[in-house]
Amino acid sequence: MSFEFSEADCRNLEISCRREWLLTNGIGGFAMSSISGINTRRYHGLLVAAVQPPVSRMVLLAAIDASISTDGTPVGISSNQYPGTVYPEGYLNLTGTTVGNFVKSTYLVQDSKIERIVQMHDQVNAVTIRYINTGKTTFQLKLNPLVCHKFYHSNFTEFAGYPQSVQFTDDSTVVTQDEVSLYLHHKNGVREAINGWYFRFEHQREIERGLDPRDDLYCPCELTYTLLPGEEAVLVASTEAETAPLPAPAKEEKKFRDFESQLRAGAEKFVVEGGGRTTIIAGYPWFTDWGRDTMISLPGLLLHTNRTKAARKILLDYATQMSQGLIPNRFVEQGEEPAYNTVDATLWYVNSIYLTLEKEWNQEFAEQIFPVLKSIYEWHIKGTFFGIKVDEDGLLTQGEGNLQLTWMDAKIGDWVVTPRHGKPVEINGLWINALRIMEWMATKLSLSAVDFKKSAKLAEQSFSKKFWHPGLKFYLDTVDPDDASLRPNQLIAMSLPFAPAKGDHAKQALAAVERDLLTPFGIRSLSWRDSAYQGRYEGPLPNMDACYHQGTVWPWLFGPYISALVKVKGSSGPEADVKARKEARELLKLAFTGANNMLRDYGIGGVAEVYDGDAPQRPNGCPFQAWSVAEILRAWVEDCTLPKSAK
Repeated sequence: MSFEFSEADCRNLEISCRREWLLTNGIGGFAMSSISGINTRRYHGLLVAAVQPPVSRMVLLAAIDASISTDGTPVGISSNQYPGTVYPEGYLNLTGTTVGNFVKSTYLVQDSKIERIVQMHDQVNAVTIRYINTGKTTFQLKLNPLVCHKFYHSNFTEFAGYPQSVQFTDDSTVVTQDEVSLYLHHKNGVREAINGWYFRFEHQREIERGLDPRDDLYCPCELTYTLLPGEEAVLVASTEAETAPLPAPAKEEKKFRDFESQLRAGAEKFVVEGGGRTTIIAGYPWFTDWGRDTMISLPGLLLHTNRTKAARKILLDYATQMSQGLIPNRFVEQGEEPAYNTVDATLWYVNSIYLTLEKEWNQEFAEQIFPVLKSIYEWHIKGTFFGIKVDEDGLLTQGEGNLQLTWMDAKIGDWVVTPRHGKPVEINGLWINALRIMEWMATKLSLSAVDFKKSAKLAEQSFSKKFWHPGLKFYLDTVDPDDASLRPNQLIAMSLPFAPAKGDHAKQALAAVERDLLTPFGIRSLSWRDSAYQGRYEGPLPNMDACYHQGTVWPWLFGPYISALVKVKGSSGPEADVKARKEARELLKLAFTGANNMLRDYGIGGVAEVYDGDAPQRPNGCPFQAWSVAEILRAWVEDCTLPKSAK
């Protein structure tokens, strides 16, 4: 399955530099660039290896400078950005790019035709890059691999002692630094050792983010191939000494038949296995695995892609890292201390346990996990880290110092952008949902459910009394202290399996959300009427952090919105249910078909982290965000499916 981009798309830098492709290897490593061929981020590279899977990513093969010649005059088919210029201008020779399980770029230079195909190996830090002469003329191909050994959040500058060693064998060049070796396997290429540096590469996205955009890269050799029509040059970059090239892919990949199949294909990129565990990468290129993101993403990425066994494994793995009734917001890596600075990750964890058992009841798993749920309950009643504790009214309160414990957690220095201490609406929706899940599980296991039921009833009564604002006709964002900002968090309290926000109040609140927060690309994080609203997510990182949750649109919130829509509008009977599901279907079709297809306007085959609040709504943030894909897929499968009689 593939996405196709035309010659006009590829040769227009405004378009092609903002369309990014991603190939993953299933252990945390990846290859990533733009369809222009220019690395627009410091994270981009043809081999970004997970040195200690699924983390410790390192850019090893950043790019390949490539040129072809028929008369001795080389013409570049690669592109790099330097200060004030792009050189070579290989993008001007592009005739199209196809992105799917591999990335194929086609070039036309005078009468010479050439394809470059990039394929990522599965479960290995390796990539196969092949150049195929698809025309009728013979030409000479020169390749200059550009390498580095840099932590992927960092920049790379020439320094004495890099690389520590370069070794040449008959068919390979090995570049080693700090005990990490990059093997360049290049059978049939004529190699000339170079030992040279390329300086001052610029990455446009980093300029926009106010970060250091410059890298230097090292070239260990130049490879020359004379390619007759139909012949190919194959280069394999790997962290392993023995890595055979992947076989050439089929000539054509089928186009996706619908956006559901596109979402399912996109979901595959986030599930990784490495270091003895299965986990979910929160986003590419800069996120690893995070507790909150994992638990929000798990139902869509695993339960609706037939990976229930993997879901159970992740849930049990997180249980081993629990402390005082909380799962970590960041998974423990070797030599690191776990971070438990989140109030909602554990509550989303409980929700994922319920959905996993609803999808496929497993008695052994249920018996293993129930004591974990009981511990969560006991610690929240007693009180745990960061002021997280059940208050006398049965609601969950939280907050300590200037820590931000909800998903709206932006901070700039000591400035808390969206202070939400007290009792946030979605946290208490999740808490009540968790209590009802514990009651459900205890009953299923023939255990006492009295305490869970009693706690849930008290919390539900207090929720209805404290959060509803009859004058505003929507739910307060937090209580004790009260915050009447119109935000999307109330959608979560309307959409959960045991949602406490329901009935006529929920209908009025949903109408307010649709009026002020709903956009074609997701849900605004703050009403456009609010004096604190910011409609543009742009500029250096401090600017973006300041508006991260102050109006910026989040696609992942389509999930809670659509579930709330179907629950609330479809609750009065079968006809209302079908009408609500059709409304939800049309909303997502609008977002994922036609000119504004969210799966091809930024990260190709993925969904962006955020969009601007104001039109024109541009995608931004992480181009491949797990919960954006997961929640939209979950909502589509669960809430947009029509009864057979209505199809």
